[in-house]
Amino acid sequence: MKAFCGFSAVCAASAALTFSSLLAAQADDKGITLTPIGTYASGIWNAGGAEIVAHDPDKQRLFVVNALAVSVDVLDIKNPAVPTLVTSLVFTTIGGVVNSVAVHDGIIAVALESTPKTAPGHVVLLNSKFKVLSVLEVGAQPDMLTFSKNGRWLLSANEGEPNSYGLTNSVDPEGTVSIIDLSDDAEDVEQSDVRTVNFHKFNAPAVIDPAIRIFGPGSTVSQDLEPEYIAISADSKTAWVTLQENNALAIIDIKSAKVTKLVSLGFKDHLLAENGLDPSDRDNATGNGPAIKIGNWPVYGMYQPDGIASFRAGGKDYLLLANEGDAREYPNVTPTSNEVVRVGALNLDTNAFPNASLIKSNSALGRLQVTSTLGDFDNDGDYDALFAFGARSFSIRDAKGKLVWDSGDDLERITSLADTNGFNASNTGNARDSRSPSKGPEPEGITSGRAYGRTYAFIGLERVGGVAAYDISNPKEPKFEFYVNRRDFSVNANATNFLNAGDFGPEGIIFIEAKDSPNDKPLVVLANEISGTTTLFQVDRKPEPDDDDDDED
Repeated sequence: MKAFCGFSAVCAASAALTFSSLLAAQADDKGITLTPIGTYASGIWNAGGAEIVAHDPDKQRLFVVNALAVSVDVLDIKNPAVPTLVTSLVFTTIGGVVNSVAVHDGIIAVALESTPKTAPGHVVLLNSKFKVLSVLEVGAQPDMLTFSKNGRWLLSANEGEPNSYGLTNSVDPEGTVSIIDLSDDAEDVEQSDVRTVNFHKFNAPAVIDPAIRIFGPGSTVSQDLEPEYIAISADSKTAWVTLQENNALAIIDIKSAKVTKLVSLGFKDHLLAENGLDPSDRDNATGNGPAIKIGNWPVYGMYQPDGIASFRAGGKDYLLLANEGDAREYPNVTPTSNEVVRVGALNLDTNAFPNASLIKSNSALGRLQVTSTLGDFDNDGDYDALFAFGARSFSIRDAKGKLVWDSGDDLERITSLADTNGFNASNTGNARDSRSPSKGPEPEGITSGRAYGRTYAFIGLERVGGVAAYDISNPKEPKFEFYVNRRDFSVNANATNFLNAGDFGPEGIIFIEAKDSPNDKPLVVLANEISGTTTLFQVDRKPEPDDDDDDED
């Protein structure tokens, strides 16, 4: 087994990537900036008032999932500085929760989770006049919808979470992906046009990569895999599906509706330079309070991406993945029903961790949340390695799922510079460092787009808030461009004053190209589930000396 150096000056040293290099990138006179220009507030605090957002360029409308009301708010953005509510589409007679919305060529698709969530869900198709065209049954808990680029296919990631494990009423539905064929007129789509992709061929006795996390008590592989988010290739032939809890990626051939490959995403070594993290909320000099200490530690990160997007560079497809992390926490009837444990509560192998007692201190890794399902390689009751949830980063991978580039510890460093007091704060409270033991800033939503001749990635940070922008024109050498956060850390937001506090809890994020924009400028739109706000950011080109050409290409 691999031995770690334990708690030492070398292990805890800060990574090589410097704050000054990140500051220089934002101050550079090239690239882009993001400026908030308009916000719509649903008036709902901490109840999913704005979760997922989609854009209709023909009518210049945004469609925003309002989970509390089981509805989709329709916003007019002809004037993007003043988003205005047109109507709310209510689906209480069809489902229990609205999870997603997508729009393509005048067709609106809405994903509805049933009550109970373990029952088959539904996808509702509507036209631009909001007439319901069809209600289609899909797999359990449809969590995300997306259209293919050519508009022929509509895909639904059906997460299929269990309601519990090992109890008398426990149900663990299979994770699936539904493919809806829209080759005929949308008015004529029927249930027969829905094909559901399952993972049966990976069930025992089939052998899959052991690094893919299959650990639900009593679950088959097809029950344990939980599709989260989907990206589709530029030619509309291939779908990539994140399996977040499983730390894996499924590759699907859309036409045949078959999974062609399951890919383990591997693990991030936080001992490597530029892969640091801040693992503690009690890491000041006396061990009794929060400090910003981003360093290298003997722990692995499970990438566990939530959001995924695809883009093209050099004639090839690439994937963007937001490595949020997620854990299973169910009634603890078995050791793996609730996998979350703090390092301080574990028995560590002294060969792997020579300074185990120091590692377990609250000022080191003691507060860090890790999984109990990995790390005891020799099954002797102590842990030979530690595996934390998520990677606190975003990654670029090739079409086969191979890692091309990872942002390392950029996101924690960038957010620490933006507002020291808000570093690794929660999305519901301003306590600095409170999320350091658990996934840090939590990159969740991710999208890409072309602006001013370059390709950019935009990453929403669920906990601390805001959007980070990177130039990804060269997928092997991305460049940090800009970070913006509308959250006001001087306001302790609650149900009565949150409208004065900005945006909290980014969930859905989209990019609107200049040609599709109401003001002929590229836009990024962020839906914030805690503050219930939907904010539009204008993407502007930083002026270069003697350069008056701001035309979008």
